[in-house]
Amino acid sequence: MSKESNPTIVLAFSGGLDTSFCVPYLIDQGYRVVTIFVDSGGVSESEKQAIEQRALSLGASEHREASIADALWNDVITPLIWGGHWYQNQYPLLCSDRYLIVAACLKLCDELNTNLFAHGCTGMGNDQVRFDLAVQCLGDYKVITPIREIQKLTSEVREYEKQYLLDKGYSVSDKVSTYSVNENLLGATISGSEIDQWKKPSDESYLMIPAQVDSNKSSQLIRFKFEQGTLVAFNGKKLDKDYTGEQVMQQLNQLVGSYGVGRGLYTGDTSIGLKGRIAFEAPALVALKEAHVALEQSVLSKAQNRFKASIAEKWTELVYEGFYYEPLKYDLEAFLESSQTQVTGEVTLELKVGQITAVEINSDNILLDTGAVYAQSASWTIDEAVGFIKLFGKSTVMASSKQRSQGK
Repeated sequence: MSKESNPTIVLAFSGGLDTSFCVPYLIDQGYRVVTIFVDSGGVSESEKQAIEQRALSLGASEHREASIADALWNDVITPLIWGGHWYQNQYPLLCSDRYLIVAACLKLCDELNTNLFAHGCTGMGNDQVRFDLAVQCLGDYKVITPIREIQKLTSEVREYEKQYLLDKGYSVSDKVSTYSVNENLLGATISGSEIDQWKKPSDESYLMIPAQVDSNKSSQLIRFKFEQGTLVAFNGKKLDKDYTGEQVMQQLNQLVGSYGVGRGLYTGDTSIGLKGRIAFEAPALVALKEAHVALEQSVLSKAQNRFKASIAEKWTELVYEGFYYEPLKYDLEAFLESSQTQVTGEVTLELKVGQITAVEINSDNILLDTGAVYAQSASWTIDEAVGFIKLFGKSTVMASSKQRSQGK
């Protein structure tokens, strides 16, 4: 039997409204639906059990689970922190797990001998681009998109989905009617309702970070140790097979988030050309970036710090817009990895309510002139300083003189 004639279809399943709708819809289209929940590290065991029960209760023939937490740490978080740049200086790429989700789903397709893959993305957002392009880059698979199909029938998509499920006797949670939520190891993204309307988000939109934090909460110091740009220890505990990057992220999300640090409102340019507005919570990433940038600025040369920003900006653009498998992305990662050769040391951050600051850096690679301290002492003479300024600004002085002579 060829893959093309196999009626089995693999559905990326999260248990939310869109993917819940997809199960009975695909069954009605004649498919045998196998659901898979790809755990990217932000879901408890009880939640995973509820997701499995939801899938089977909706008619899925089988339900599978896969974990991508390690891959997310190694392939996304590490180069993201190397770059130290958020998309449009605002958004910390919480969408980056989509590509690894696709890879896990297609692995299951191969195992089941089918080339049919379904996802619950709409025709209105960025995730459809990320999912579809990833599938096209990874092999010969056919993508089925139930939500985009019903968008041909109605503009009230979510209401259509809810009514479809209710008509078949399935429950629909009230939670899905307020916000669209994506939560993973990187953090949480919240959209919908007043957020889409450029209004102040309500307290109900807060997930990982409390809406109100006691202003008297005591400050706390946390320590990060990096070797060649990669985190190797947190608060003195080494990362190994028993203490993984996933655990560090979960611990940081809880700790840093409890201080009200890591939430943001992002308005920016989406892949499909619209302006998008979301709330996001990424306490762990904010802390890692703060620590890594503080160390990097101390040990890299001026030229490295300046140029690397442009590389990181392009990397985030590619990953955000769906080009995770673009060869240029790997070229940029090679540069970023090379730039981390000297980024070894320990950074101490101070956590206060609503604030996180790098207060101490300890590294053998800090670029120090033993005979000079900025604004305090120098290893050059006054005459050398005056001569440097004269030569350094020579072109600008000549241009200014020419403009004055011309009355400009």
